[in-house]
Amino acid sequence: MSRESLPPVYPLTDFFRNPDRGFFRLSDDGRWLAFMEPVSFDDGPARMNIFVQELDGSTPIGEARCLTRETERDIAEYYWKGSDILLYAKDFQGDENFHVVAVDLNDGKVSDLTPYPETRAGIADELYDDPDHILIAHNHREPQSFDVYRVNVRTGEETLVAENPGNIIAWHTDHHGLLRAATASDGLETTLLYRESESEDFRALITTDFRSSVSPELFTFDNRCLYALSNRGRDCLALVIIAPDKPDEEQVIFEADGVDLDGVGYSRLRHVLTAAVYQTDRVKYHFFDQQAAERHLRVSESLPGYEIALQSSTRDERKYIVAAYNDRTPGSRYIYDEDTGSLTKLADINPALPESDMAEVKPIQYTARDGLVIHGYLTLPKGREPRNLPCVVNPHGGPWARDSWGFNPEAQFLANRGYCVLQMNFRGSTGYGRKFWEASFGQWGLAMQDDITDGVQWLIEQGIADRNRIAIYGGSYGGYAVLSGITRTPELYAAAVDFVGVSNLLTFLNTIPPYWKPLLEKMYSMVGHPEKDRERLEATSPALNAGNIRTPLFIAQGANDPRVNKDESDQMVAALRSRGVEVEYMVKDNEGHGFHNDENKFEFYEHMEAFLSQHLASVE
Repeated sequence: MSRESLPPVYPLTDFFRNPDRGFFRLSDDGRWLAFMEPVSFDDGPARMNIFVQELDGSTPIGEARCLTRETERDIAEYYWKGSDILLYAKDFQGDENFHVVAVDLNDGKVSDLTPYPETRAGIADELYDDPDHILIAHNHREPQSFDVYRVNVRTGEETLVAENPGNIIAWHTDHHGLLRAATASDGLETTLLYRESESEDFRALITTDFRSSVSPELFTFDNRCLYALSNRGRDCLALVIIAPDKPDEEQVIFEADGVDLDGVGYSRLRHVLTAAVYQTDRVKYHFFDQQAAERHLRVSESLPGYEIALQSSTRDERKYIVAAYNDRTPGSRYIYDEDTGSLTKLADINPALPESDMAEVKPIQYTARDGLVIHGYLTLPKGREPRNLPCVVNPHGGPWARDSWGFNPEAQFLANRGYCVLQMNFRGSTGYGRKFWEASFGQWGLAMQDDITDGVQWLIEQGIADRNRIAIYGGSYGGYAVLSGITRTPELYAAAVDFVGVSNLLTFLNTIPPYWKPLLEKMYSMVGHPEKDRERLEATSPALNAGNIRTPLFIAQGANDPRVNKDESDQMVAALRSRGVEVEYMVKDNEGHGFHNDENKFEFYEHMEAFLSQHLASVE
């Protein structure tokens, strides 16, 4: 392949920097557009902050105004509350103790609505029809439990709505914002609770073991029944209606063949379901509503070659923020006007990376050694023959999550450097039904790892991978899979990068955040019990089997990680260094479970790029 046919090598920062402008949201009345931009204060590092700009129809006019002044970390997420208040979440150096903060559009006043130390808070209901209040759940009273409060977004005054008895893991409101349902769990059994009004006590409707899921999505529009995603009596999650007087009878509204449903959309204005969302190789929609289906078709036809998603709307549902993207670009954002059918472009999310130079992401599948079919995605470097390539195997975190089709900056960065990238949805990945999920129980470092190994062998058998130039990289559970891979099959990998990964299953289970403890028995059943399964957990803990490791290893860790304690990485490093094995170790004191500040992201990927280049040899 001639060098002229290869795309340029783009700067690393182009793949991982924040967008110049993104995360667009429309105010309820459609008069204001909010978005985030990186901004530097007092010569400090740039952080994503919230801006607002007035709209004339769908066209931004006048100067954009910065409303927030966050200097330590990017704002994680934000929402409009009506048309004059914005709410955002912020944590502290990656500790995931998020606070809910309000900022007034008119006077710029910023108020922390949950100003409590060591407290994690989140919005339980935005109370759409109440201009002054929201429901917030937080664990200030008891670290393991989340109580619900009605909070005035203008004054910060809060009133207790429901005190958690200790076993409630989710609260559910009706369309009037009343707490009418809750999900309780002791870790092994889950009970759906229901009441007719907030003055009544909850009563149990349905009890299942943790292998079955009945997850309320919303109340029916008469507030009498519940729409839920349920796999009772079936393998995959389906959309059902549950009537409180006949809870064991489910009315199935929609199910997708062979895959779980991810969620359901609805119109607040018209009180109808709009679509169910699920994934096969790509995101799919099943429309219940002709108006929503026709809108999706009109926008899709206006943006050929791109997947579309509606991200925000005005209260009257006449204007929408539209995201258009594919596997080679994070794409562009538009305002769609329902009345005129027009699309007004707001921004390209990453114009520094031309779509034509990025790599195609191909859905693949292979068969694991026990016959289970594993689905995944293969990103091949553009302009190179797919033969004997250096490859990076990238198992996802979770592990009860999944990889999906779309633009992945890590995969595109690695492909731009000449590597092929394999991502697989090993057993336990979500979306493939209950049996596939249950096949992961007790299989950390065993069959789950075999699925990854079998994917590597598939790459080699296809002739795509050079068996001597394969690396493995992953974060969180993916980091555990990295360490497990170089412990179980050290001959397979020429380099390994572990990012905030678990190394010792015994200590990991003892250092989980307090708000995970109600689910600890479930974790014991899915991962292993530290007493009953101690021998297996020791055998599958990389830090306790470090004598097998000979693969060059780079570890990165956030000091404030609440999920995978820093001790997990410290143990691994100590176990290797005690044997005289050098391991490269990067710790960031102002990060948690992953790196979010640009300067730390850049340093991590620069180090990883050099590390992979050193151990997989230069790419021609």
